[in-house]
Amino acid sequence: MTSAFATGGDHRSLPVPDGLDGMRLDQAVARLFGLSRTAAAALVDAGDALVDGVVRANSHKVKAGSWLEVTLPAPAAPPTVVPQAVPGLTVVHADDDIVVVDKPVGVAAHPSPGWTGPTVIGGLAAIGHRISTSGAAERQGVVHRLDVGTTGIMVVAKSEPAYTALKRAFKYREVEKRYHAVVQGHPDPLRGTIDAPIDRHPHHDYRWAVVSGGKPSITHYDTLEAFPAASLLDVKLETGRTHQIRVHFSTLRHPCVGDLTYGADPTLSARLGLARQWLHARSLSFLHPRTGAEVTFVSDYPDDLARALEILRD
Repeated sequence: MTSAFATGGDHRSLPVPDGLDGMRLDQAVARLFGLSRTAAAALVDAGDALVDGVVRANSHKVKAGSWLEVTLPAPAAPPTVVPQAVPGLTVVHADDDIVVVDKPVGVAAHPSPGWTGPTVIGGLAAIGHRISTSGAAERQGVVHRLDVGTTGIMVVAKSEPAYTALKRAFKYREVEKRYHAVVQGHPDPLRGTIDAPIDRHPHHDYRWAVVSGGKPSITHYDTLEAFPAASLLDVKLETGRTHQIRVHFSTLRHPCVGDLTYGADPTLSARLGLARQWLHARSLSFLHPRTGAEVTFVSDYPDDLARALEILRD
């Protein structure tokens, strides 16, 4: 493996802070430079992190005051939007300012490093929709996102004024986002609010968790139907953190059915024929950025979620 020291990467040098005394080298590098644990470990393995001038292993315990020299790799080129037809991507509404879509499962909101599958932005480009140029190149027009495994309603800005207005509306919680979720068991109380901060999981790069000092995260829920093994919930998000619904209900020991990443029962998932979490962006309500009129868009359950629900009812 070629070291970044030999290829002219971004060199950083600093003493190890007192607060990281005794920490593993890969953890210290991740904390200091905002890297994932996996990326930090790869950097150390490549010999791109020196402690007092010496290459050390990931497990090396750093000492406060030791001199740390790190060469960060050059940033990867940003992903680009490639027009690509997306089967199942339905345009619910389109005008000069916004386009509202019903997103199918397996589709990301926009291109990102490591994602090679279809995207909403690529799908819209393929059918001729001009999207706002605001935002990073790969996220132009995107004012909110849905997980790859979450289906339902999503709005994209087509004009610059719409992008600005919708970004502000989402930031100041002026958009009503309602999801339907089937979770394991029966939440107690049947209606309530979960107020618990969320941030990246301390040990798993691909997961998020309720952690002290995380970003404020508020989820309101109400039980619509109860089954022997699960409950159908109407969920209203006050904030919009990554994986918020999945994390909050997993923390309550009521993970979304089918959500193996956050502790769902694989036996129940298999019985219901689910290969992803039972979570659907049911509706979205906001003030139209041009007219100021309140608009609401609703999405029906896709086939896999509807079928799982029928099995639970039977």
